Amino acid sequence: MGTKDRKEREKEELRELILRAAKDIFFEKGYAQTSIRNIADRIEYSPGTIYLHYKDKDSIFHALQQEGFKLLRQQFGVLQVVADPFERLKAMGRLYLKFAMENPEYYDLMFVIRAPMNVLEEEACWDEGQTAFNVLVNVVQECVQQGHFKGHDAEEMAYVIWSTMHGMATLSIRGRCRVISDEKRETIEILGYETFVQMLNCI
Repeated sequence: MGTKDRKEREKEELRELILRAAKDIFFEKGYAQTSIRNIADRIEYSPGTIYLHYKDKDSIFHALQQEGFKLLRQQFGVLQVVADPFERLKAMGRLYLKFAMENPEYYDLMFVIRAPMNVLEEEACWDEGQTAFNVLVNVVQECVQQGHFKGHDAEEMAYVIWSTMHGMATLSIRGRCRVISDEKRETIEILGYETFVQMLNCI
């Protein structure tokens, strides 16, 4: 391996080390307590070294957000074997909720916390979010082609479905579901989405 290749590898390894430390601190203490200083302390480098690899704290969290979307895409990959698009759509909802419940910190970075979005230029496309949304739009479009959601635009319907799922996921991971009993909450989380989609299909 040449000197240039070795330096590139070492640079990438240090970037990964920074991300791992940032993720660990964020998962342990939350966004406010994750700073460039304590990331540097965790990996035993100076803060200046971190700035050589990431512009600021928001850039680090944007990179972690991308990790979250990669993980979600991997989980959605198993749905390709579901031939019926309407059944696939229902399965996507169950998987989305499961992902949020099992990965609340990633979910916050992907869909709740503002910081990762600050690195985008004004009016710039949010590539990660757009790609994930397009997956949903394509499934809804397949449903429309098979006679579901008659008279509705696939993109608009997909946005309504996503918004509803996001609301359910966020209320749950932020502990706002205590207004109903545990038994009812479990029922809603398991069956609520499928019931909602069935209702939309009847409109």
